[in-house]
Amino acid sequence: MFRRATISTKIFSIAIGLVLIMAAVAVIAAHMTNVVSGQLRVLAEHYMPAYAALSDSDGAAGDQAFWVRRLFTAYLDDFAGKTDDVAQMEAEVAHQSKILDDGLAEARRLINLQIRDSLDFGDDIALARLDTRLEFLQSERATHERNLPKIIEAIESRQHGRFYALVAQLDQYRDAFNDRIDAVRADMEGLTQNAAERTREYQERAVYVSGVLMAIAAFLGLAVAAIVTAGLVRPVRRLLEGTAVIENGTLDLTIPVTSGDEIGRLTAAFNRMAGELRVKERIRDTFGKYVDPRIVQGLLDRPDLNRAQGERRVMTILFCDMKGFTSLSEGLTPTALVTIINRYLTLLSAPVREQGGIIDKYIGDAIMAFWGPPFCRGEDQARQACLAALDQIEAVNRLSAELPELLGVKRGLPQLAVRIGIATGEVVVGDIGSDVAKSYTVMGDTVNLASRLEGANKTYGSRILINEHAAEMVGESIELREIDSILVVGKSDPQRVFEVLGRKGQVPDEQLSRRASFAAGLAAYRNRKWQDAIAAFASCQEGGTQDAPASVFLQRLELLMTDPPGDSWNGVWSLATK
Repeated sequence: MFRRATISTKIFSIAIGLVLIMAAVAVIAAHMTNVVSGQLRVLAEHYMPAYAALSDSDGAAGDQAFWVRRLFTAYLDDFAGKTDDVAQMEAEVAHQSKILDDGLAEARRLINLQIRDSLDFGDDIALARLDTRLEFLQSERATHERNLPKIIEAIESRQHGRFYALVAQLDQYRDAFNDRIDAVRADMEGLTQNAAERTREYQERAVYVSGVLMAIAAFLGLAVAAIVTAGLVRPVRRLLEGTAVIENGTLDLTIPVTSGDEIGRLTAAFNRMAGELRVKERIRDTFGKYVDPRIVQGLLDRPDLNRAQGERRVMTILFCDMKGFTSLSEGLTPTALVTIINRYLTLLSAPVREQGGIIDKYIGDAIMAFWGPPFCRGEDQARQACLAALDQIEAVNRLSAELPELLGVKRGLPQLAVRIGIATGEVVVGDIGSDVAKSYTVMGDTVNLASRLEGANKTYGSRILINEHAAEMVGESIELREIDSILVVGKSDPQRVFEVLGRKGQVPDEQLSRRASFAAGLAAYRNRKWQDAIAAFASCQEGGTQDAPASVFLQRLELLMTDPPGDSWNGVWSLATK
């Protein structure tokens, strides 16, 4: 039942339990304190006043004996005329006698009050015996008081023999009375001291018991709080550990639900979340092979993206196509062809993803990819696309080396190569498709331009061509050379086209030298200086090196010299094919 209670109920129950324990301790401590207070009360109201009354009686007995002696002396000195001194002495004797009797009566009254009091020290029998002894002393006092006038009468009648006999009796009685009252007072003192000692012991015991009860209450409170706290913290700790495990990528996790409170419900929700994450991970793993994982992640995490909408952005598009794929496919079995294509697409897709690009689609042996926000920084997109293209060239070289093992033959293998076109510009990006099937893709003239640049590599014998916007964004991290100003099929505006030579610092010096010669030839070509252009392009072929773009221009210059263009010519070359 307690396991199903809410956290607030558990905490409130702990508080109530602690309050009850403290209340019990307080009640016990208050009871013991009341007992101590009662014992102090009876000490102050019964024992000590009774002892004081007996002390007063004892003192009055001695004073009375003193005044009786003086009174007898006065009578013997023949002051029988009852002068003022004799009268004062008689009054003093009577006063001391009253003090003595009142003390005995008060002591008995207080002793009897203590006997009847519910709070005692287990000495009621001793007190009763003491009361009996005091009662006997009172009866003796009555006998003494009756003998005193007889002694005075013997003095007045000059019966000296009788006087001395009565005085001797009086002295004997007084000595015995004093001994008895001293004994009673001593016993009362002992009872008082015993009561005081019992009170002190009980008070110490009360303090000790209160301390023990407080310690027990604190221990029980802490123990219960620790047990309940552990019951609350343990599942929270399991949740934290489970969160760390899931954060590390291990989704096959289920945390046991050990309570029905909020933490138990949170644990159940956590398990459901882990299950949903496992489902999403399976979806991501499955569809990540068909759609870029970052797009899948975005669609899973942000359902609002899954709407038929688009927006214009500046992005970089890459088209990559295998050279001579048709002739290659004709000489291979279907199994071998699929093996090569899958390996080819795997090797050429990796650089795109490593450089932050998105694989848009596979078109046979062709790959379309794009770069841009939110998948990479806008200022880096063209540079990353060019780096990916260079890595793709290296990947194709590795694939060529793997062909003997893949196909199981060593001779007659084709030399694989790729052509890549890259264009940076404004496109429309978003979910494109029908209500039943959509694709997160890019559209626009820049996409078409990238495709045309990929095809333009056939014309110039190059491997990677990019447009002017991409060249401007690349900066100095990539070595480029301007190839031409062209007008591609389907476009009315000419485009300056650049060839990607390699990474900064990794291009051979002779290639950089040919780039300078090529630039000089291109400038002469655009200024109609045909002979200068021919000389510059020809220098690119020195040393037996075949520079394909230079060869293209040399052939073109032969045509231009045979059939010069009109005055409207601006150096732009129109490509006849895609």
